[in-house]
Amino acid sequence: MSVAENIKRLRDSHGLTQEELGEIAGVSAKAVSKWESGAGFPRMGAVQRMADHFHISKSTIIDEYDQQDERELMLERAFSDRPDMRALFDVATDMDPQDVERFIKMMVAYKGE
Repeated sequence: MSVAENIKRLRDSHGLTQEELGEIAGVSAKAVSKWESGAGFPRMGAVQRMADHFHISKSTIIDEYDQQDERELMLERAFSDRPDMRALFDVATDMDPQDVERFIKMMVAYKGE
């Protein structure tokens, strides 16, 4: 995935508007729109603020990913607020993408109980 796709996926996965992500990153909604369209690239300060806010690495935002990395990104988002579930994260990174999606849904339901 490209940086533009990473940012859009990150925003969508957290149910945020471009304006809300802009507030987190310290930029305008227009800047987020440019990032997501590929017409612009976030400065490292904005990347750091997003990474800090979502408890992910900067590389998760700015690096291009293959299928294995996409699974890890999905899992990192799902378990970023649950360090006690790190062992499950490690196991799930070896799953097929469809299984990862089902696994995350199951764990999200479990977290809600």
